[in-house]
Amino acid sequence: MRFASGAEPKVMSSSNGQASETSPLLPKVLSENNGELIAPTFDPGAGLAPEGADAFYERDEEEIGNQQDANGGGDDLERQRSNDSSRLKQFQGDLELQKKMKYFLPAVAIGVFLASADQTIIVTSSPKIGTDLHALNNTSWIATAYFLTLTSFQPLYGKLSDIFGRKPCLLFAYVVFGLGCLFCGLSRNMTELIASRAFAGIGGGGMVTVVSIILSDTVPLRERGKWQGYINIIFASGSAAGAPLGGILADSIGWRWSFLIQGPMCFIAFFAVLFAFKAPTRDHSHWAEKLKRVDFLGATFLVLAVFFMMLGLDRGSNVAWADKYTITALALCVPLAGIFLYVEMRVAAEPFAPGHIIFERSLVACYLVNFFAYGGWMATLFYVPLYLQAVLGFTATQAGVMLIPVIVCVVSGSLVGGFYMQRTGRYFKITVVSATTPVFALISIVLFLGVIQTTPLIRSIGIIVSLSICAFPHGVTVTTTLIGLIANAPPSSQAVVTACSYLFRSLGSVFGLSLASTVANASLRTYIARAIAEHPGAAPPDVDPAQLAAMIRQSLDTIAKLDPEFRAVVRQCFALASRNALACQVVFGSFAAVAVWGIREKALSR
Repeated sequence: MRFASGAEPKVMSSSNGQASETSPLLPKVLSENNGELIAPTFDPGAGLAPEGADAFYERDEEEIGNQQDANGGGDDLERQRSNDSSRLKQFQGDLELQKKMKYFLPAVAIGVFLASADQTIIVTSSPKIGTDLHALNNTSWIATAYFLTLTSFQPLYGKLSDIFGRKPCLLFAYVVFGLGCLFCGLSRNMTELIASRAFAGIGGGGMVTVVSIILSDTVPLRERGKWQGYINIIFASGSAAGAPLGGILADSIGWRWSFLIQGPMCFIAFFAVLFAFKAPTRDHSHWAEKLKRVDFLGATFLVLAVFFMMLGLDRGSNVAWADKYTITALALCVPLAGIFLYVEMRVAAEPFAPGHIIFERSLVACYLVNFFAYGGWMATLFYVPLYLQAVLGFTATQAGVMLIPVIVCVVSGSLVGGFYMQRTGRYFKITVVSATTPVFALISIVLFLGVIQTTPLIRSIGIIVSLSICAFPHGVTVTTTLIGLIANAPPSSQAVVTACSYLFRSLGSVFGLSLASTVANASLRTYIARAIAEHPGAAPPDVDPAQLAAMIRQSLDTIAKLDPEFRAVVRQCFALASRNALACQVVFGSFAAVAVWGIREKALSR
């Protein structure tokens, strides 16, 4: 018979001696080495493998060799064998380093714990810092400056660790972070403190990212999720310990020790990794030659684009979207991002983000799931405690205790996702379920925020149960999408895609929180102005209505001083504002549930 295209099917001899066919109607497979389209063989008796089976890597080298030798492709065969060898190494991990995991994990645990604790340690100490430095109005920049540089430099660590090595990059991150903390503790004014926090963020961006990359090098891909779960336990422990530790130190020996104590801890982490982690040398060339390989132009535009985007989003949600600095920052980030893409695609010899990483379907899908999932999660995690305190009258300590089961669920989800992938070798189905479930949990939270009329106790329990249901699949998604990225990326690019995943998580967190803050602040401003207009006697004689509205929005302590009747009205205003903010996150989370369908299933082992 003749095909519609007029092409005759080609009959080949497969490695098992059976006849196989190729046809223009069958899908082609793209070689990662030279971009050549290779038609996959088809055994009529075996059926077509699903798209996610990654049949290209399952093919026998002899069959590939027969095809390429027929075309005179001896060099292509060598490159293909090298690529297959890299994939096989990814499946197996580094057997020598696996024997030393009992030393490596405790060594890096110190740095992971410090990196996570540092993000929350200033939450309770910032009021004292602002008071001591006579700049209470600028305390938000203590956290913002750190987060800006942390996010901006995170994606650079992937390629830099390929060039200079994993261990040197991790040690560099420890040194920069430790010095930054030391400078913070010695700061004489708020300007010096903010600059020191920004410097520390450069190191903080690598302390978790490089550890994740090293784990991908070391453990078999099928077990990678389980080990990520262990790291997430350490990270969650640091986040949970940071806030109370910062408060205790600020109240006892002074806020400066919240930073100074991290210097010796970084010193310990540095030497623990130096002696416990014996990584193989990837490149024996001179450091000057390695320096020439760094894409400084691309790095500059990437850092600037991310920095201005983060700055614009943060300032827009906290100051005003019409503010000239907000508009300028957001206007600059777009052309800077465009220039970065041009440099990576047309100029850079060794780009930080090659085209096959930027535009590959599965990788983009994983990045988008991370972006939207983290956006919805962080905004929810911020506004639920605010609701518990402003509306239900919980103290900060009580609200924190209520979140303990939520943190447990996040960590448990990460571990369950890891063990599931180790047992089944699959990640697509569980990722679809885990990316979709939070949407329904978010809807439940919105209903408990005021749509469902019930007692405060039942409402608070309903909110926390719903948030826990949201937390568990979120923990699963964090782990499975990371494995999906590594499995779909070429083995030589796994460090870059891992670093980029952390970038999209951070960007999603800021974007989601900025969106929620904008909706909540606008709603609260409208509701409170209306409430004050309807209750003329609510404001004290020496406070005008506009000033009272500002005081209510800026401090929860003001609510407790209000007349009981008007206090109930104000609490309802906060309830409506919180509900509106989280209703937006339902839409945000829905985008993650849609994006997840773009991920391809790939084999995690042979």
